[in-house]
Amino acid sequence: MSTTSDAVPHRPRRGPEVLTVLGVSLGMSGIFALLTFLRAEVTVPGGISATTATVVSGRQTTAMWLDILDDLARLAAGVMPALLALALLSRDPAGRGLGIGTHRWHRGSDLATGVGFAALIGIPGLALVWAAHEVGVSASLAVVNFPDVWYRVPMLLLSAFQNGFLEEVVVVGYLLTRLQQLGWSSRKALVASAVLRGSYHLYQGLGGFVGNLVMGLIFGWWFQRTKRVVPLVVAHTLLDAFAFVGYLFLRDHISWL
Repeated sequence: MSTTSDAVPHRPRRGPEVLTVLGVSLGMSGIFALLTFLRAEVTVPGGISATTATVVSGRQTTAMWLDILDDLARLAAGVMPALLALALLSRDPAGRGLGIGTHRWHRGSDLATGVGFAALIGIPGLALVWAAHEVGVSASLAVVNFPDVWYRVPMLLLSAFQNGFLEEVVVVGYLLTRLQQLGWSSRKALVASAVLRGSYHLYQGLGGFVGNLVMGLIFGWWFQRTKRVVPLVVAHTLLDAFAFVGYLFLRDHISWL
């Protein structure tokens, strides 16, 4: 007669879990972005370079407070996959920091690291966006399509945080942790994470894919050595905050935006 002690130890089914998390978040975003890219190349004269990509948008009707609630609800929905990933990490590998360094928040050094990464990625990134537009492999960027209302900048800043939190927790912290547990080599896992990051930016064209692929390689490489995701969230939030708010002031002065 078998006893409880004779039971086979439970082994987490990490592969299906990873596919499910990506399937309700950025994995599907990558598929939709690829389809958008292919549709533009096949159906639009001039291909992706003849289209315009919008990164963040907001609603405006005659019911302002309903618009605000609608925008906030969309932001909340955007962070849910990251919260799901954190909940799963709290069960496996569990422990302090969940394997991604969440217990090691050093305000000064993490902010400094985030600012450094933002500068490292952001400055060359602008050059890449310009170059990709000039050679015709990227869409024109209408970065922000948000009505000129009093809460526009706060909502854009919240959108920047949502992007940073979602992408760095899921694509870096969660995915690289799980792929390591599944026995993937560090290099293979790093490339997979970076390709995923690039894939859901394909709606911007090949420039968006390549730029975010490089960003993914840098962020992922650093995470694999430090197991800390918070500075990456800070860096990504700063990058998007400068992109969103800066666009409002620069769009009338730069032709390729």
